[in-house]
Amino acid sequence: MNGLLLLGLAALILVVAYLCYGRYLVKTWGIDPNATTPAVAKEDGTDFVPTNKWSVFAHQFSSIAGAGPVTGPVMAMVFGWLPAFLWVVIGGVFFGAVQDFGALYASVKSEGKSMGQIIEKYIGRTGKKLFFLFCWVFTLIVIAAFADMVAGTFNGFSAEGAKLAPNASAASISILYVFVAMAFGLLLRKVDLEGWPKVVLGIVLIVAMLAVGIKFPVYATKTTWIYLVFVYIFFASVTPMWLLKGPRDYLTTFLFIGMIAAAVVGVFLSNPTVTVPAFTGFKSATGSYLFPTLFVTIACGAVSGFHSLVSSETSSKMVKNEKDMLQVGYGSMLLESLLAVLVIVIVGSLPNLKQTGVLDTALANMALADTATPFTKFSAGVTGLVAQFGLPQSWGLCIMTMFVSALALTSLDAVARISRMSFQEFFEVEEGETPSQLVSVLTNKYVSTLISLFFGYLLSLGGYVNIWPLFGSANQLLAAMVLISLAVFLKVTGRKGFMLYVPMVLMFVVTMTALVQAIYGICMKLFVTGGFMIMTDGLQLVVAILLVALGLMITFHSTGKLVNSKAE
Repeated sequence: MNGLLLLGLAALILVVAYLCYGRYLVKTWGIDPNATTPAVAKEDGTDFVPTNKWSVFAHQFSSIAGAGPVTGPVMAMVFGWLPAFLWVVIGGVFFGAVQDFGALYASVKSEGKSMGQIIEKYIGRTGKKLFFLFCWVFTLIVIAAFADMVAGTFNGFSAEGAKLAPNASAASISILYVFVAMAFGLLLRKVDLEGWPKVVLGIVLIVAMLAVGIKFPVYATKTTWIYLVFVYIFFASVTPMWLLKGPRDYLTTFLFIGMIAAAVVGVFLSNPTVTVPAFTGFKSATGSYLFPTLFVTIACGAVSGFHSLVSSETSSKMVKNEKDMLQVGYGSMLLESLLAVLVIVIVGSLPNLKQTGVLDTALANMALADTATPFTKFSAGVTGLVAQFGLPQSWGLCIMTMFVSALALTSLDAVARISRMSFQEFFEVEEGETPSQLVSVLTNKYVSTLISLFFGYLLSLGGYVNIWPLFGSANQLLAAMVLISLAVFLKVTGRKGFMLYVPMVLMFVVTMTALVQAIYGICMKLFVTGGFMIMTDGLQLVVAILLVALGLMITFHSTGKLVNSKAE
């Protein structure tokens, strides 16, 4: 299959979907450009901050485009490139983008309330409590998986003790990013800088950080980086959005766009051929089945419950005009889908890139090795494509390593903030009630952040590889519950919600099947095959059972409300 044709077809479908289906949703649900948004009405300088639509788009895309668009499609290609491609395109247009836009829309129309608070209003207090507990458990899984992933990416030493310059340089650039982002945020607070001057300054800062980071790498072990990553996400969770998270997301978006643009141009120049099989069968070599594995392996890029938390917890508090919501919610998801297709094309073309000489022998062998991770495959492929512009491959590999770590780190600091908010909102008392002293302590933003990060750290000890299967299932189950809740919101508020019914049913069936399979597999290790480990398998078993129980309870409450509720 011609890779350029596949990428072009996906881009055309996604653009048409934005212009047609996206606008159809806007027309069906209704948007008022003259309405006062929660960001304006409740501006507090911390969470509610009216923001330019491109900056909100940058925050949304940077937060949702984590490790998933790279990892999921590559892992799912064990069934061939065609199932992965179809799920990314169909899921992105009709599942993921609808959910992301719907969550943003519902929150903005509900005074900036989070999904849990919206559930309380339209489904009930019990549903809200269960949802926030589920969200908090889910965010712990994400924190554990992504923190371990980022620390591994920054690890400056190989197993034999040799220095890894690309990793160390990526770490150095990431450190610079934190402090430069804060300085950038302070500057924007003092100076009204918008449009091209802001863009040019952002690009200059990125180029400077890349140059300094490559010149002065920082070498540290994975253990050290684990601690430093948790210190960083603590501050990212409690500081005002305008000081660190907002400007960092804005700057990081240029990295993402640069990476995507470079890869797309590289595909145009090399015109690679996707040589991996289109379809390998309904059962993979490892024994997993197309259903439900494909649908939980590819989350980001198709549909991801985590995105709804970003939409309703942070982005909805930054939108200053309702007409910006389509671009922020629907558009950012489609861009992520395009990134996932780009990953499929590049990784699926690796054998062809080696054969045609685009990848040198060493780089190709590293990417095609059985032990190569999805990040390694994608990074090597893009490095080979970018090298056609004359950039040294050592620089290209360093920059790509930085891009990959940025993908995970921007989601990590977002999910840490969401974890803190979910924990606080779980203990939130009814309006007019006086919280107890214990509740006041637990809902303190510093205390709630420390508690969340502590449990996230414990889960991270099991390693990214062990925790990832639970992440996929929990993520898609969250998507199912959000879609059900949005259907209730739309029905009660007199809006059409039929476009959510098929996605919510399919995602619920998929995720429950996957979680039951995971529990069965862990139990087999405990009682039959052996190899059961308390720190990894034990925690996974507890979390999986908890996710199933919470998912069933939330779905029961939400579905009952959907059937029995009437329009206001």
